[in-house]
Amino acid sequence: MNIAKRLLIGLLLIGPTAVVAQDADAPAQTFEQVNASVQQKLDASIAELDALRKQVADETIPMSRKLSELESKLSSVRVDFQQTSRLLDSRTLDLSNLRNEIKTRQDESNYLSNLLSEYVRNFESGLHITELQRYSQPLEAAKLAVENSNLSQQDVFKTQTDLINTSLQRLENALGGDRFKGSAVDPGGLVTHGDFILIGPAAMFKAEEGSLVGTAEQRLGSLEPAVVTFADPLTAEAAAKVFADNAGDLPMDPTLGNAHKIEETQDTLLQHIQKGGPVMMPIFALAGAALLVALYKWIALSFQRRASSKRVNALLEAVARNDEPGAVEAAKRIQGPVGKMLRAGVEHLDESRELIEEVMYETVLSTRLKLQRFLPFVAISAACAPLMGLLGTVTGIINTFKLITVFGSGDVKMLSGGISEALITTEFGLIVAIPSLLLHAFLSRKARGIVDQMEKAAVSFINQLSKTPMQPQPVDKAA
Repeated sequence: MNIAKRLLIGLLLIGPTAVVAQDADAPAQTFEQVNASVQQKLDASIAELDALRKQVADETIPMSRKLSELESKLSSVRVDFQQTSRLLDSRTLDLSNLRNEIKTRQDESNYLSNLLSEYVRNFESGLHITELQRYSQPLEAAKLAVENSNLSQQDVFKTQTDLINTSLQRLENALGGDRFKGSAVDPGGLVTHGDFILIGPAAMFKAEEGSLVGTAEQRLGSLEPAVVTFADPLTAEAAAKVFADNAGDLPMDPTLGNAHKIEETQDTLLQHIQKGGPVMMPIFALAGAALLVALYKWIALSFQRRASSKRVNALLEAVARNDEPGAVEAAKRIQGPVGKMLRAGVEHLDESRELIEEVMYETVLSTRLKLQRFLPFVAISAACAPLMGLLGTVTGIINTFKLITVFGSGDVKMLSGGISEALITTEFGLIVAIPSLLLHAFLSRKARGIVDQMEKAAVSFINQLSKTPMQPQPVDKAA
């Protein structure tokens, strides 16, 4: 209807225009003629309009039907789209959950793989040295399975779980002790086949041929168990009986082989000195010389007689009485360095006090030099011994660095020689220095005591002489 109305209005608007245009060109017509012409055109337009309406109606119904069908189809498609969208969202959520689940399972699988690998390492490190041969194949298979790209994760887990079953079987066997065959290195360095008995951490070995029996222990740098024989024949016999009868008294080492290792580290004094290297020779030479000098000085000082206080007082009393012959006789009875000094003073009683002091001081000086002779050598020995030990330390460290340059720092046992040399020379340097220092202090104090006694006696004599000057003796006329 809207289209028909628009067409009618258009014709009405076009009609007058056409009439006006026609009137301008044609002769004037009457109103009736124009009205008839217009009416005719109107009827034609209405007829055309009706035809258009009918055409539009004929076209509208199918299009409306088609539109309804399309709208119905659109609704169905929308429903399908919504269902598909919900399904897609659900599938996306499920896929995300599945990915998270897969990631969780992968993490669990990696954790389990790491846990099993760590168990394999711990199992290997927990094995006794005698069991490495026995479990070498399952251990090697479990370690190589992780690195084998041709195996699936399931196969790797199966190989590792087989080792777990083997370890559980090992625990069951260890409850009552386990016996198995293997090989070990005898004390001579030869590989010998025989039987092992393992009870807890203790293991024993008996050779198939011969009477070799002993404890099986690990040696540094070796993957083969080493046999340490029993020192007591009765213990060896008891161990052999256990292998023969699977029963008996089992010899046990509560230290698990540490006692043997500690015993091997014990050196004799000569071996300990030899490890110190060539610097030990001058250290011991210095020690011997210092000891001889100290012994000589101790004997010499011990033979120095000490003056009796009673005899010294007798000399002072004679001087106080102005009795020169009595003083000379009293001085002769005094022994030791003090007596020698006092006799020198008494011989010059008639001289001046200053001269007597000089004579006595000269005796003191000569005695002091005699007493202190060779003592500086002991002090020098006490000072030089640590320096020699330090020299040995330096040479030992130099040898150690030479070995590190050649062999590297991986083998500590190879470097122990230079380190031992460095420490032993320092040790013996201090062993020589400390007693030498003590001996020097003791001998110096002993010599100083003798000199102090001489000085005390000299001061007492000079003081008494100052109080009582000696008078010249009267001449015997009868003589």
